[in-house]
Amino acid sequence: MPVKLALAAALAALAAAQTAAQDLNDYPTVARADYVFGCMAANGNTRQALEHCACSIDHIASVLPYDRYVSAETVLRMRQLGGERTGVFRNAAEAKESVSNLRRAQAEADIICF
Repeated sequence: MPVKLALAAALAALAAAQTAAQDLNDYPTVARADYVFGCMAANGNTRQALEHCACSIDHIASVLPYDRYVSAETVLRMRQLGGERTGVFRNAAEAKESVSNLRRAQAEADIICF
């Protein structure tokens, strides 16, 4: 009986560890790669830039859940467009907070990684 209980506890711990790892790595590879390519282009396309930029997106991913990252990126992209309809992305408190959270995560990443 104790062996079965120990096995069940080990399996439960393994499942919890896998769930925690998935929660920490919820950014798709394409999103991470897109960030790194843009970051590298802005920082000289060197091997050192690759290492710094990979560190940066890893830190951002550890601080900001992917859905909030996507929201902030969407707001930033929409702000680049002109017209009245995009005013909500410039003026809404929720949009401002979303971008602010991303900028804060990026600033932390810059301090840690660069």
